[in-house]
Amino acid sequence: MQHQTITIGLAGYGTVGSGLVQILQNNRDWIRKRLGKDLRIKTILVQDLQKARTSVPPPETTLTLEIHDLVSDPDIDIVVELIGGLDTAADLIIGSLKSGKSVVTANKALLAERGPELFRLAAERNLGLFYEASVAGGIPIVQTLKESLAGNRIKSLTGILNGTANFILSEMTSACMPFSEALAKAQDFGYAEADPTLDVEGLDAAHKLTVLIRLAHGQDYPLSKLPIQGISAVDPYDIVRARDFGYRIKLIAQVKEKSGALQAGVYPALVPVDHMLAKVDGPFNAVLLEGNAVGPIMLYGQGAGDLPTGSAVLADIMSLVTRRTEYNNTGFLDAELYPAKILQPELTVSKHYFRFSVQDRPGVLSIISGIMGERNISIAQVVQKQEPDGNTVPVVFLTHAAQLQDVQAALQEIDQLSFIKSPTVHYSIL
Repeated sequence: MQHQTITIGLAGYGTVGSGLVQILQNNRDWIRKRLGKDLRIKTILVQDLQKARTSVPPPETTLTLEIHDLVSDPDIDIVVELIGGLDTAADLIIGSLKSGKSVVTANKALLAERGPELFRLAAERNLGLFYEASVAGGIPIVQTLKESLAGNRIKSLTGILNGTANFILSEMTSACMPFSEALAKAQDFGYAEADPTLDVEGLDAAHKLTVLIRLAHGQDYPLSKLPIQGISAVDPYDIVRARDFGYRIKLIAQVKEKSGALQAGVYPALVPVDHMLAKVDGPFNAVLLEGNAVGPIMLYGQGAGDLPTGSAVLADIMSLVTRRTEYNNTGFLDAELYPAKILQPELTVSKHYFRFSVQDRPGVLSIISGIMGERNISIAQVVQKQEPDGNTVPVVFLTHAAQLQDVQAALQEIDQLSFIKSPTVHYSIL
């Protein structure tokens, strides 16, 4: 890539692809000042050549239906993969690397599922596989972990990594609306897909967390072993009760180092209202890092969208252009990602929130408290609210720190009691 024009093959011309093209057109002179080179998109891979597009590609750009036109074109220096999915995207990336082309991708699902294999191939070919846009849109979290904080051991990484889920929870909190209404509003605003499963069930955040764990710790924590819980079961009642106690419910993605092992997961949690992440509302993302040298740092911004994500893609392209020798794809010299030492989820320790739905009769609280005490669960606060029907009473417990396996055992026993009228609602407290 020594010539004055860097030629790009773009796969996918949706929201992010069109955003990238717009930035290249608007900031052409600025990019040339930074690089001393021009960036030109030669070919765009699309699904339908006849589709009407609101964003018109540059006149010198060719549209194609064939992967081969990107992978095998000797004039193309860098391939940008924005089509998503697993199989076709993997074929494109593998084919491009084998053809000697560095790759930029925003595909967090593919990186989560097959990242080690792809990084290994890129290392063998001494090529770049860059992926800033795969996590948190325009927030430069990948580069921060790879370079800016490279001298730190990351003690913890806690993030709000899905803007759709965060928007829904924000609406449920501010307007006390049920999940279904907040989801419909997110879809009306274009924040949620017609099928929102990946977002609301925590899978999208889990893909991103898997990518970040590798960057922060140099280990492969398999997606299949990551505990994942979404927000579709969150009830406005618990949002109100959490607020009474001084908390907000957020979908949290977290990894922490504990005694040489990694504790990680994606789950809705009670976050103290004065915590920085509690203040992140709407479709925004944030990542709170703690390094052993730098201390706490929070990155905040738009987690999706055409221009923010296109900006992250362009940053990767420009980084590839300025590289001269080896490519730092994983953030570590050893491209082989070794299996993570995983702290089993049942051994994790945190404070907890329980809501029991009980029959209103004497002795109920003492029985529940007794079972919790037998399981080494210490109670911090209890609130009982009499509901209008008078038959079922919600009782909310907040606990001191307790081990999850003790919590699970206690809840299993409590939920079998005759006076428990519905399964216990349980959240961890951050």
